[in-house]
Amino acid sequence: MLIVLTGIDGSGKSTAARALVAAARDEGRNALLLSNHAGRQNMSVLGERLGIRWPHRLADAVETTFRVANVLVSHARARRFDGLVVMDRHLHCQLALRTAKGLPRGRLIPWLISSLPTPDAVVHLDVEPALAHQRIVARGTDTETMAHLVALRDAYRSMPEYPGFIQLDADCPPADVVDRLARIVHAEGFAASHKENPSIRQKQSIGQM
Repeated sequence: MLIVLTGIDGSGKSTAARALVAAARDEGRNALLLSNHAGRQNMSVLGERLGIRWPHRLADAVETTFRVANVLVSHARARRFDGLVVMDRHLHCQLALRTAKGLPRGRLIPWLISSLPTPDAVVHLDVEPALAHQRIVARGTDTETMAHLVALRDAYRSMPEYPGFIQLDADCPPADVVDRLARIVHAEGFAASHKENPSIRQKQSIGQM
């Protein structure tokens, strides 16, 4: 099973992904965490040290290169893994960043999304930009403006792929987010088993009659 997590910076994607995989392993299940970062944090820190702001197109070119490479490697690893695979970020994140910066979506990333194996669920961690900003300031590893977080939230919501995402309210404590994620994973796994084994669905229907 493949689960992808998306969301604006500060939504808790990485924290939730790590906790979900840890919980699955504690239950004795095979679980793999794959991170599809684009190097934005490193670029942000470097730019701040140098006192420069990267041009949007240059930053996007670098981020896209790293993101695409990481996603392709992650899918190759996922194909060889038997169990729960949780991807922290995906190509959808780069499309949202492009929209937030006023850049076109392009053709490569949408084509890759349609060509790569479809996740069992893309879970979008929805959080208020103000809370996300507080979390970013608290962790102190990078900086983001409120304006960027609002633009990124709006960019996600405007994506044609967005209606297919599972929305998860991430304004709550991390433990609650993980609990809700676990329920989603269980539900998606149950649905997948019924789809792959029609006899199970038939037995359930008979039992409910």
